[in-house]
Amino acid sequence: MSVSTAAAARTVCAPLPVLGRDVTVPLVTGGEVTYAALDYAASAPALQRVWDDVAAYAPYYGSVHRGAGYLSQLSTDLFENARRTVAEFLDCRPDDQLVFTRSTTDSLNLLARALPAGCQVFVFETEHHASLLPWQDARVTYLNAPRTPRQAVETLERALADRDPHGPALVCVTGASNVTGELWPVRELAAAAHAHGARIVLDAAQLAPHHPVSVQELDVDWIAFSGHKLYAPFGSGVLAGRADWLVAADPYLAGGGASRKVTRREDGGVDVEWHESAARHEAGSPNVIGAYSIASACKALTEAGFDSLVAREEYLIAKVRAGLAEVPQVKVLSLFGDDAPRVGVISFVVEGWNSSHFAAALSAEYGIGVRDGLFCAHPLVRTLLGSDPRNQGECGAPEAAPGEKSLNAIRVSFGAGTPDEHVERFVNAVRELVSEGAQWQYRTEDGRCVPAV
Repeated sequence: MSVSTAAAARTVCAPLPVLGRDVTVPLVTGGEVTYAALDYAASAPALQRVWDDVAAYAPYYGSVHRGAGYLSQLSTDLFENARRTVAEFLDCRPDDQLVFTRSTTDSLNLLARALPAGCQVFVFETEHHASLLPWQDARVTYLNAPRTPRQAVETLERALADRDPHGPALVCVTGASNVTGELWPVRELAAAAHAHGARIVLDAAQLAPHHPVSVQELDVDWIAFSGHKLYAPFGSGVLAGRADWLVAADPYLAGGGASRKVTRREDGGVDVEWHESAARHEAGSPNVIGAYSIASACKALTEAGFDSLVAREEYLIAKVRAGLAEVPQVKVLSLFGDDAPRVGVISFVVEGWNSSHFAAALSAEYGIGVRDGLFCAHPLVRTLLGSDPRNQGECGAPEAAPGEKSLNAIRVSFGAGTPDEHVERFVNAVRELVSEGAQWQYRTEDGRCVPAV
Protein backbone atom coordinates (compact mmCIF):
# COMPACT_ATOMS: atom_id res chain seq x y z
CA MET A 1 0.00 0.00 0.00
CA SER A 2 1.36 3.44 -0.93
CA VAL A 3 1.75 6.27 1.60
CA SER A 4 -1.12 8.18 0.02
CA THR A 5 -3.38 5.13 0.08
CA ALA A 6 -2.50 4.46 3.70
CA ALA A 7 -3.32 8.04 4.62
CA ALA A 8 -6.63 7.82 2.78
CA ALA A 9 -7.43 4.59 4.60
CA ARG A 10 -6.86 6.32 7.94
CA THR A 11 -8.82 9.48 7.23
CA VAL A 12 -11.64 8.49 4.90
CA CYS A 13 -12.81 5.32 6.64
CA ALA A 14 -13.00 5.47 10.43
CA PRO A 15 -13.52 2.26 12.39
CA LEU A 16 -17.16 1.19 12.48
CA PRO A 17 -18.66 1.68 15.95
CA VAL A 18 -18.72 -1.60 17.89
CA LEU A 19 -19.82 -2.59 21.37
CA GLY A 20 -17.04 -2.73 23.94
CA ARG A 21 -14.93 -0.02 22.37
CA ASP A 22 -14.83 1.88 25.69
CA VAL A 23 -14.55 -1.11 28.05
CA THR A 24 -11.64 -0.86 30.47
CA VAL A 25 -9.84 -3.82 32.03
CA PRO A 26 -7.44 -4.05 35.00
CA LEU A 27 -3.72 -4.66 34.53
CA VAL A 28 -1.72 -6.86 36.90
CA THR A 29 0.88 -4.10 37.04
CA GLY A 30 -1.72 -1.60 38.30
CA GLY A 31 -4.32 0.67 36.80
CA GLU A 32 -6.73 0.08 33.95
CA VAL A 33 -6.61 0.42 30.18
CA THR A 34 -9.13 0.39 27.36
CA TYR A 35 -9.41 -3.21 26.18
CA ALA A 36 -7.89 -3.93 22.78
CA ALA A 37 -10.02 -6.69 21.25
CA LEU A 38 -7.74 -8.33 18.70
CA ASP A 39 -9.42 -11.72 18.44
CA TYR A 40 -11.92 -10.94 15.67
CA ALA A 41 -11.27 -14.29 13.99
CA ALA A 42 -12.85 -16.07 16.96
CA SER A 43 -15.78 -13.71 17.51
CA ALA A 44 -15.94 -10.14 16.27
CA PRO A 45 -17.51 -7.52 18.53
CA ALA A 46 -21.09 -6.63 17.70
CA LEU A 47 -21.58 -3.59 15.53
CA GLN A 48 -23.39 -0.81 17.36
CA ARG A 49 -25.77 -0.68 14.40
CA VAL A 50 -26.67 -4.34 14.89
CA TRP A 51 -27.25 -3.90 18.60
CA ASP A 52 -29.44 -0.84 18.04
CA ASP A 53 -31.51 -2.59 15.37
CA VAL A 54 -32.08 -5.62 17.59
CA ALA A 55 -32.97 -3.41 20.57
CA ALA A 56 -35.54 -1.54 18.46
CA TYR A 57 -37.14 -4.82 17.35
CA ALA A 58 -37.03 -6.63 20.72
CA PRO A 59 -40.36 -5.25 22.07
CA TYR A 60 -42.07 -6.59 18.95
CA TYR A 61 -40.53 -10.08 19.18
CA GLY A 62 -42.98 -12.85 18.40
CA SER A 63 -43.30 -16.36 17.00
CA VAL A 64 -42.30 -16.89 13.37
CA HIS A 65 -44.53 -18.66 10.79
CA ARG A 66 -46.93 -19.72 13.52
CA GLY A 67 -49.18 -16.92 14.71
CA ALA A 68 -52.03 -14.78 13.42
CA GLY A 69 -51.29 -11.92 15.82
CA TYR A 70 -49.64 -8.67 14.80
CA LEU A 71 -46.29 -9.38 16.49
CA SER A 72 -46.11 -12.85 14.93
CA GLN A 73 -46.83 -11.44 11.50
CA LEU A 74 -44.26 -8.68 11.98
CA SER A 75 -41.63 -11.19 13.16
CA THR A 76 -42.34 -13.46 10.22
CA ASP A 77 -41.92 -10.58 7.79
CA LEU A 78 -38.70 -9.56 9.54
CA PHE A 79 -37.34 -13.10 9.32
CA GLU A 80 -38.11 -13.53 5.63
CA ASN A 81 -36.86 -10.03 4.78
CA ALA A 82 -33.62 -10.93 6.58
CA ARG A 83 -33.34 -13.96 4.30
CA ARG A 84 -33.70 -11.76 1.22
CA THR A 85 -31.19 -9.20 2.57
CA VAL A 86 -28.53 -11.83 3.22
CA ALA A 87 -29.13 -13.46 -0.17
CA GLU A 88 -28.62 -10.07 -1.79
CA PHE A 89 -25.45 -9.50 0.26
CA LEU A 90 -24.09 -12.81 -1.04
CA ASP A 91 -25.27 -12.17 -4.63
CA CYS A 92 -27.08 -15.51 -4.69
CA ARG A 93 -28.65 -16.93 -7.84
CA PRO A 94 -32.44 -16.45 -8.18
CA ASP A 95 -33.21 -20.12 -7.49
CA ASP A 96 -30.74 -20.59 -4.61
CA GLN A 97 -32.00 -21.48 -1.15
CA LEU A 98 -30.76 -19.69 1.95
CA VAL A 99 -31.10 -21.61 5.20
CA PHE A 100 -30.52 -19.98 8.58
CA THR A 101 -28.45 -22.25 10.82
CA ARG A 102 -26.57 -21.85 14.11
CA SER A 103 -23.07 -21.30 12.67
CA THR A 104 -20.62 -22.23 9.90
CA THR A 105 -20.11 -25.57 11.63
CA ASP A 106 -23.85 -26.21 11.68
CA SER A 107 -24.18 -25.16 8.03
CA LEU A 108 -21.50 -27.57 6.82
CA ASN A 109 -22.85 -30.42 8.92
CA LEU A 110 -26.26 -29.75 7.38
CA LEU A 111 -24.76 -29.99 3.89
CA ALA A 112 -22.90 -33.16 4.88
CA ARG A 113 -26.25 -34.70 5.84
CA ALA A 114 -27.63 -33.72 2.42
CA LEU A 115 -24.90 -35.35 0.31
CA PRO A 116 -26.20 -37.77 -2.33
CA ALA A 117 -25.40 -41.44 -1.85
CA GLY A 118 -21.86 -42.30 -2.87
CA CYS A 119 -20.69 -38.70 -2.86
CA GLN A 120 -16.94 -38.24 -2.67
CA VAL A 121 -15.63 -35.21 -0.78
CA PHE A 122 -12.31 -33.44 -1.37
CA VAL A 123 -10.94 -31.19 1.35
CA PHE A 124 -7.51 -29.72 2.05
CA GLU A 125 -5.88 -30.52 5.39
CA THR A 126 -5.55 -26.76 5.86
CA GLU A 127 -9.24 -26.30 6.66
CA HIS A 128 -10.72 -25.23 9.99
CA HIS A 129 -12.23 -28.21 11.76
CA ALA A 130 -15.71 -26.87 10.89
CA SER A 131 -15.03 -27.68 7.24
CA LEU A 132 -12.54 -30.52 7.77
CA LEU A 133 -14.58 -32.86 9.96
CA PRO A 134 -18.29 -32.94 8.94
CA TRP A 135 -17.69 -35.38 6.06
CA GLN A 136 -16.83 -38.45 8.13
CA ASP A 137 -19.73 -40.48 6.73
CA ALA A 138 -18.73 -39.79 3.12
CA ARG A 139 -15.78 -40.97 1.04
CA VAL A 140 -13.26 -38.28 1.94
CA THR A 141 -10.00 -37.46 0.20
CA TYR A 142 -7.79 -35.21 2.30
CA LEU A 143 -5.41 -33.11 0.24
CA ASN A 144 -1.97 -32.02 1.45
CA ALA A 145 -1.30 -28.38 2.27
CA PRO A 146 -0.33 -26.44 -0.88
CA ARG A 147 2.43 -23.85 -0.77
CA THR A 148 1.09 -21.58 -3.51
CA PRO A 149 -2.40 -20.79 -4.82
CA ARG A 150 -1.44 -22.37 -8.14
CA GLN A 151 -0.35 -25.53 -6.35
CA ALA A 152 -3.73 -25.63 -4.60
CA VAL A 153 -5.52 -25.67 -7.95
CA GLU A 154 -3.14 -28.24 -9.43
CA THR A 155 -3.48 -30.50 -6.39
CA LEU A 156 -7.26 -30.41 -6.65
CA GLU A 157 -7.22 -31.01 -10.40
CA ARG A 158 -5.05 -34.12 -10.00
CA ALA A 159 -7.26 -35.50 -7.25
CA LEU A 160 -10.46 -34.89 -9.22
CA ALA A 161 -8.99 -36.44 -12.36
CA ASP A 162 -8.53 -39.71 -10.45
CA ARG A 163 -12.05 -39.87 -9.05
CA ASP A 164 -14.98 -41.92 -10.30
CA PRO A 165 -16.39 -39.58 -12.98
CA HIS A 166 -19.91 -41.01 -12.71
CA GLY A 167 -20.61 -40.34 -9.04
CA PRO A 168 -21.35 -37.06 -7.25
CA ALA A 169 -18.46 -35.13 -5.74
CA LEU A 170 -18.03 -32.09 -3.52
CA VAL A 171 -15.03 -29.85 -2.88
CA CYS A 172 -14.90 -27.92 0.39
CA VAL A 173 -12.53 -24.96 0.65
CA THR A 174 -11.99 -21.90 2.81
CA GLY A 175 -12.08 -18.38 1.41
CA ALA A 176 -9.56 -17.00 3.90
CA SER A 177 -7.51 -19.02 6.36
CA ASN A 178 -8.39 -18.62 10.03
CA VAL A 179 -4.69 -19.17 10.82
CA THR A 180 -2.74 -17.17 8.24
CA GLY A 181 -5.47 -14.88 6.88
CA GLU A 182 -4.35 -15.73 3.36
CA LEU A 183 -6.94 -15.62 0.59
CA TRP A 184 -7.51 -18.83 -1.34
CA PRO A 185 -8.06 -18.98 -5.13
CA VAL A 186 -11.75 -19.77 -4.79
CA ARG A 187 -12.79 -18.91 -8.35
CA GLU A 188 -10.02 -21.06 -9.85
CA LEU A 189 -10.82 -23.95 -7.50
CA ALA A 190 -14.49 -23.68 -8.42
CA ALA A 191 -13.59 -23.82 -12.11
CA ALA A 192 -11.47 -26.92 -11.51
CA ALA A 193 -14.27 -28.58 -9.56
CA HIS A 194 -16.89 -27.89 -12.21
CA ALA A 195 -14.58 -29.00 -15.03
CA HIS A 196 -14.47 -32.43 -13.39
CA GLY A 197 -18.19 -32.62 -12.62
CA ALA A 198 -17.87 -31.77 -8.94
CA ARG A 199 -19.57 -29.12 -6.85
CA ILE A 200 -17.92 -26.77 -4.36
CA VAL A 201 -18.87 -25.27 -1.01
CA LEU A 202 -17.10 -22.17 0.30
CA ASP A 203 -16.39 -21.70 3.99
CA ALA A 204 -16.60 -17.90 4.12
CA ALA A 205 -16.45 -17.54 7.90
CA GLN A 206 -13.23 -15.50 7.68
CA LEU A 207 -13.85 -14.02 4.22
CA ALA A 208 -17.32 -12.48 4.44
CA PRO A 209 -16.50 -10.05 7.31
CA HIS A 210 -13.55 -8.61 5.36
CA HIS A 211 -14.31 -8.78 1.63
CA PRO A 212 -17.39 -8.72 -0.59
CA VAL A 213 -18.49 -12.25 -1.46
CA SER A 214 -20.44 -13.03 -4.62
CA VAL A 215 -21.78 -16.54 -5.08
CA GLN A 216 -22.21 -15.83 -8.78
CA GLU A 217 -18.81 -14.27 -9.45
CA LEU A 218 -16.97 -16.95 -7.51
CA ASP A 219 -19.25 -19.57 -9.11
CA VAL A 220 -19.53 -21.63 -5.94
CA ASP A 221 -22.43 -23.97 -5.38
CA TRP A 222 -22.85 -23.22 -1.66
CA ILE A 223 -21.51 -20.76 0.85
CA ALA A 224 -21.46 -20.99 4.64
CA PHE A 225 -20.62 -18.41 7.29
CA SER A 226 -21.36 -17.42 10.90
CA GLY A 227 -23.04 -14.32 12.24
CA HIS A 228 -20.72 -13.99 15.23
CA LYS A 229 -17.73 -13.42 12.94
CA LEU A 230 -19.73 -10.88 10.91
CA TYR A 231 -20.30 -8.54 13.87
CA ALA A 232 -23.69 -10.15 14.58
CA PRO A 233 -24.04 -12.17 17.81
CA PHE A 234 -27.10 -14.20 18.87
CA GLY A 235 -26.07 -17.59 17.49
CA SER A 236 -27.08 -17.69 13.85
CA GLY A 237 -25.36 -18.76 10.64
CA VAL A 238 -26.10 -19.22 6.95
CA LEU A 239 -25.96 -21.93 4.31
CA ALA A 240 -26.88 -20.63 0.87
CA GLY A 241 -26.74 -22.22 -2.56
CA ARG A 242 -28.14 -24.89 -4.84
CA ALA A 243 -31.55 -26.17 -3.78
CA ASP A 244 -31.58 -29.64 -5.34
CA TRP A 245 -29.42 -31.56 -2.85
CA LEU A 246 -31.13 -29.81 0.04
CA VAL A 247 -34.62 -30.59 -1.22
CA ALA A 248 -33.74 -34.22 -1.93
CA ALA A 249 -32.33 -34.81 1.56
CA ASP A 250 -34.26 -35.67 4.67
CA PRO A 251 -34.65 -32.68 6.98
CA TYR A 252 -31.57 -31.88 9.04
CA LEU A 253 -33.88 -31.79 12.07
CA ALA A 254 -37.30 -33.42 12.17
CA GLY A 255 -40.02 -31.32 13.77
CA GLY A 256 -42.43 -28.45 13.50
CA GLY A 257 -41.77 -25.97 10.73
CA ALA A 258 -40.00 -28.52 8.53
CA SER A 259 -43.20 -30.51 7.99
CA ARG A 260 -45.96 -29.39 5.65
CA LYS A 261 -48.43 -32.18 6.46
CA VAL A 262 -48.47 -35.00 9.01
CA THR A 263 -51.17 -37.72 9.02
CA ARG A 264 -51.78 -40.91 10.96
CA ARG A 265 -51.74 -44.21 9.12
CA GLU A 266 -54.06 -47.10 9.77
CA ASP A 267 -51.13 -49.14 11.06
CA GLY A 268 -50.57 -46.56 13.80
CA GLY A 269 -47.61 -44.77 12.27
CA VAL A 270 -47.40 -41.32 10.67
CA ASP A 271 -46.81 -40.08 7.16
CA VAL A 272 -44.94 -36.81 6.75
CA GLU A 273 -44.82 -34.42 3.82
CA TRP A 274 -41.81 -32.13 4.21
CA HIS A 275 -41.44 -28.59 2.93
CA GLU A 276 -39.31 -28.10 -0.17
CA SER A 277 -38.35 -24.55 0.77
CA ALA A 278 -35.59 -23.54 3.20
CA ALA A 279 -38.04 -24.34 6.01
CA ARG A 280 -37.28 -28.02 5.35
CA HIS A 281 -34.02 -27.58 7.29
CA GLU A 282 -35.20 -24.95 9.80
CA ALA A 283 -37.29 -27.10 12.15
CA GLY A 284 -38.25 -25.61 15.48
CA SER A 285 -38.81 -21.95 16.36
CA PRO A 286 -36.49 -19.91 14.12
CA ASN A 287 -33.84 -17.69 15.67
CA VAL A 288 -35.40 -14.52 14.31
CA ILE A 289 -33.12 -12.22 16.33
CA GLY A 290 -30.04 -14.06 15.08
CA ALA A 291 -31.23 -13.87 11.48
CA TYR A 292 -32.14 -10.20 11.82
CA SER A 293 -28.76 -9.38 13.35
CA ILE A 294 -26.97 -10.95 10.37
CA ALA A 295 -29.12 -8.96 7.96
CA SER A 296 -28.38 -5.78 9.92
CA ALA A 297 -24.64 -6.46 9.75
CA CYS A 298 -24.86 -7.13 6.01
CA LYS A 299 -26.58 -3.76 5.52
CA ALA A 300 -24.05 -1.95 7.70
CA LEU A 301 -21.03 -3.38 5.85
CA THR A 302 -22.60 -2.70 2.46
CA GLU A 303 -23.46 0.89 3.37
CA ALA A 304 -19.96 1.50 4.77
CA GLY A 305 -18.52 0.36 1.45
CA PHE A 306 -16.22 -2.64 1.16
CA ASP A 307 -13.68 -0.68 -0.89
CA SER A 308 -13.06 1.64 2.05
CA LEU A 309 -13.19 -1.17 4.59
CA VAL A 310 -10.69 -3.28 2.64
CA ALA A 311 -8.35 -0.31 2.12
CA ARG A 312 -8.29 0.49 5.80
CA GLU A 313 -7.79 -3.13 6.78
CA GLU A 314 -4.87 -3.43 4.36
CA TYR A 315 -3.36 -0.40 6.10
CA LEU A 316 -3.72 -2.12 9.49
CA ILE A 317 -2.30 -5.38 8.13
CA ALA A 318 0.73 -3.55 6.76
CA LYS A 319 1.25 -1.79 10.12
CA VAL A 320 1.16 -5.05 12.08
CA ARG A 321 3.34 -6.97 9.65
CA ALA A 322 5.91 -4.19 9.49
CA GLY A 323 6.04 -4.02 13.28
CA LEU A 324 6.48 -7.77 13.68
CA ALA A 325 9.15 -7.82 10.98
CA GLU A 326 11.27 -5.50 13.13
CA VAL A 327 11.47 -8.16 15.86
CA PRO A 328 13.88 -10.92 14.71
CA GLN A 329 12.55 -13.38 17.31
CA VAL A 330 9.08 -13.31 15.73
CA LYS A 331 8.17 -15.77 12.98
CA VAL A 332 4.93 -15.11 11.10
CA LEU A 333 3.20 -18.26 9.81
CA SER A 334 2.34 -18.42 6.12
CA LEU A 335 1.47 -20.97 3.45
CA PHE A 336 1.69 -18.77 0.36
CA GLY A 337 4.44 -16.31 1.30
CA ASP A 338 4.76 -12.67 2.32
CA ASP A 339 3.20 -11.27 -0.84
CA ALA A 340 -0.01 -13.29 -0.62
CA PRO A 341 -3.18 -11.19 -0.24
CA ARG A 342 -4.79 -11.69 3.14
CA VAL A 343 -7.39 -10.48 5.61
CA GLY A 344 -6.68 -9.19 9.10
CA VAL A 345 -5.63 -12.52 10.60
CA ILE A 346 -1.94 -13.06 11.46
CA SER A 347 -0.45 -15.95 13.44
CA PHE A 348 3.10 -16.08 14.73
CA VAL A 349 5.47 -17.65 17.24
CA VAL A 350 8.15 -15.95 19.34
CA GLU A 351 11.53 -17.56 19.83
CA GLY A 352 12.10 -18.50 23.47
CA TRP A 353 8.45 -18.05 24.45
CA ASN A 354 5.63 -20.46 25.03
CA SER A 355 2.77 -18.96 23.03
CA SER A 356 0.32 -19.24 25.90
CA HIS A 357 2.73 -17.37 28.16
CA PHE A 358 3.12 -14.61 25.57
CA ALA A 359 -0.64 -14.27 25.03
CA ALA A 360 -1.26 -14.20 28.79
CA ALA A 361 1.28 -11.39 29.20
CA LEU A 362 -0.33 -9.39 26.39
CA SER A 363 -3.64 -9.61 28.21
CA ALA A 364 -2.55 -9.16 31.81
CA GLU A 365 0.08 -6.45 31.27
CA TYR A 366 -1.24 -4.57 28.22
CA GLY A 367 -4.99 -5.21 28.07
CA ILE A 368 -4.74 -6.90 24.66
CA GLY A 369 -6.89 -9.90 23.81
CA VAL A 370 -5.46 -12.37 21.27
CA ARG A 371 -5.76 -16.13 20.77
CA ASP A 372 -3.16 -18.82 21.37
CA GLY A 373 -3.18 -22.52 20.55
CA LEU A 374 -3.91 -24.46 17.38
CA PHE A 375 -7.00 -22.44 16.37
CA CYS A 376 -9.21 -25.49 15.61
CA ALA A 377 -7.00 -26.10 12.58
CA HIS A 378 -4.60 -28.65 14.05
CA PRO A 379 -3.18 -30.20 10.85
CA LEU A 380 -2.50 -26.76 9.32
CA VAL A 381 -0.76 -25.28 12.36
CA ARG A 382 1.32 -28.40 12.85
CA THR A 383 2.34 -28.27 9.20
CA LEU A 384 3.31 -24.61 9.50
CA LEU A 385 5.32 -25.33 12.64
CA GLY A 386 7.05 -28.34 11.12
CA SER A 387 5.39 -30.99 13.27
CA ASP A 388 3.74 -34.25 12.35
CA PRO A 389 0.13 -33.29 11.48
CA ARG A 390 -1.05 -36.60 12.94
CA ASN A 391 -0.01 -35.56 16.44
CA GLN A 392 -2.91 -34.71 18.69
CA GLY A 393 -3.40 -31.47 20.59
CA GLU A 394 -6.07 -29.74 22.59
CA CYS A 395 -7.76 -26.94 20.63
CA GLY A 396 -6.93 -23.51 21.96
CA ALA A 397 -4.98 -24.68 25.01
CA PRO A 398 -1.20 -24.79 25.57
CA GLU A 399 0.48 -28.16 25.83
CA ALA A 400 3.29 -27.32 28.22
CA ALA A 401 4.11 -25.02 31.10
CA PRO A 402 5.39 -21.48 30.41
CA GLY A 403 8.95 -21.45 29.16
CA GLU A 404 8.86 -25.04 27.93
CA LYS A 405 8.79 -26.02 24.28
CA SER A 406 5.17 -26.27 23.18
CA LEU A 407 3.46 -26.61 19.85
CA ASN A 408 1.09 -23.67 19.60
CA ALA A 409 1.02 -20.20 18.13
CA ILE A 410 -0.35 -16.71 18.78
CA ARG A 411 -3.03 -15.17 16.56
CA VAL A 412 -3.88 -11.50 16.29
CA SER A 413 -6.97 -10.59 14.26
CA PHE A 414 -8.86 -7.39 13.60
CA GLY A 415 -11.43 -5.84 11.29
CA ALA A 416 -13.86 -3.02 10.62
CA GLY A 417 -14.13 -1.93 14.26
CA THR A 418 -10.41 -1.87 15.10
CA PRO A 419 -8.90 1.55 15.89
CA ASP A 420 -5.30 2.37 15.03
CA GLU A 421 -4.38 2.57 18.71
CA HIS A 422 -5.14 -1.11 19.28
CA VAL A 423 -2.72 -2.38 16.66
CA GLU A 424 -0.11 0.19 17.66
CA ARG A 425 -0.34 -0.93 21.29
CA PHE A 426 -0.05 -4.55 20.17
CA VAL A 427 3.09 -3.94 18.12
CA ASN A 428 4.71 -1.97 20.94
CA ALA A 429 3.78 -4.68 23.45
CA VAL A 430 5.42 -7.37 21.32
CA ARG A 431 8.61 -5.32 21.14
CA GLU A 432 8.67 -4.73 24.88
CA LEU A 433 7.94 -8.32 25.86
CA VAL A 434 10.66 -9.65 23.58
CA SER A 435 13.27 -7.10 24.61
CA GLU A 436 12.47 -6.73 28.32
CA GLY A 437 10.51 -9.86 29.23
CA ALA A 438 7.30 -10.11 31.21
CA GLN A 439 6.90 -7.92 34.30
CA TRP A 440 4.82 -10.53 36.12
CA GLN A 441 5.11 -14.16 37.07
CA TYR A 442 2.79 -16.70 35.44
CA ARG A 443 1.67 -20.23 36.19
CA THR A 444 -0.36 -22.95 34.51
CA GLU A 445 -3.91 -23.45 35.76
CA ASP A 446 -6.35 -25.89 34.15
CA GLY A 447 -4.15 -26.04 31.08
CA ARG A 448 -3.92 -22.26 30.66
CA CYS A 449 -1.20 -19.79 31.47
CA VAL A 450 -2.47 -17.21 33.99
CA PRO A 451 -0.88 -14.52 36.15
CA ALA A 452 0.41 -15.85 39.47
CA VAL A 453 -1.37 -14.31 42.43
